[in-house]
Amino acid sequence: MNLIELSIISLTSAMVVYALAFIAFAMDLARRSAAVGAAQQGQVSEAEQPVAVAAGSVAGSSTSVNSASVNSASAGSASVGPGPLPRAGKPKAADTGLAYGRSPSLRVGVALTVLAWVLHLAAVLMRGIAAERVPWANMYEFSMTGTLLIVGVFLLVLTRVDLRFLGTFITGLVLVLLLLASMNFYVEVAPLPPALQSVWLVIHVFVASLATGLFALGFALSVVQLMQFRRESIAAGGKPARLRFLATLPSSQKLENLAYRVTIIGFILWTFTLMAGSIWAEKAWGRYWGWDTKEVWTFIIWVIFAGYIHARATRGWRGSRSAWLAIIGFSAVLFNFGIVNVFFKGLHAYSGL
Repeated sequence: MNLIELSIISLTSAMVVYALAFIAFAMDLARRSAAVGAAQQGQVSEAEQPVAVAAGSVAGSSTSVNSASVNSASAGSASVGPGPLPRAGKPKAADTGLAYGRSPSLRVGVALTVLAWVLHLAAVLMRGIAAERVPWANMYEFSMTGTLLIVGVFLLVLTRVDLRFLGTFITGLVLVLLLLASMNFYVEVAPLPPALQSVWLVIHVFVASLATGLFALGFALSVVQLMQFRRESIAAGGKPARLRFLATLPSSQKLENLAYRVTIIGFILWTFTLMAGSIWAEKAWGRYWGWDTKEVWTFIIWVIFAGYIHARATRGWRGSRSAWLAIIGFSAVLFNFGIVNVFFKGLHAYSGL
């Protein structure tokens, strides 16, 4: 059994473990929904209790109540008899959601994600050793490395900020991308074309992959932000929301701030990617810019995220508008990778397909 076969086995094993982690994270979301439902049911029971007490007292005896006692009771407390429940106001920016205890399924999900990432890393390393070069010279290898960095960024951020509630989205996204790559993009190991035989292959593509990982995390935060913003709007109107687990997550404003910070780092790396690509193009083809399809889409992605940062910083775009820009930006990244590489021909046609 050679390294190529071991790499395939290791990647397949990682995909299985990612699937198990996805299930564990999904179970945690279900537990969150159950916890919110139980809390809401408890609030309803407490609200109904004064009604029962008041009704019982009326049915028992009320003849001894004189006008003086009524006046003193009404002056002393507003809790005599039932009243309408207070209407839920719009959550404040510092709102971090309903208190939620530790979940065993959440810890299992993180542990499985770490195990899957180690297997994933082993698959990438074995592919690179077998090819005797960096393992991102075609779409299959770039898919392996890109998804590895998406999970790596997620696990690294977990050491600073608790974003484990994104586990279902991250593991699900990576699992889908790896399945598509394994079924549609797999190619045998081949030597590098002359244009790729450069140190810029290591720098340019790795930084682009790292930026993609950060954009993916910002995309996930923006999606949850939109869902949370809708829940907060429904709750402000006094109506129950369907996705009850959102009540245990940070507020939409906090999610927006986290997405903004992550996206800024990704934008800096993508800017370096654009610059490094121009330098590499000059060395390989004798020009910095040639309006190749891949170059154009890389620039379009840069413009979208530049617009996102500029609009949020100077135009005061907050809430759903900024979230949609981040989502559009990452969608452009996926289009650049999955569509441009396959269906558009040009000097960057290194898909290997």
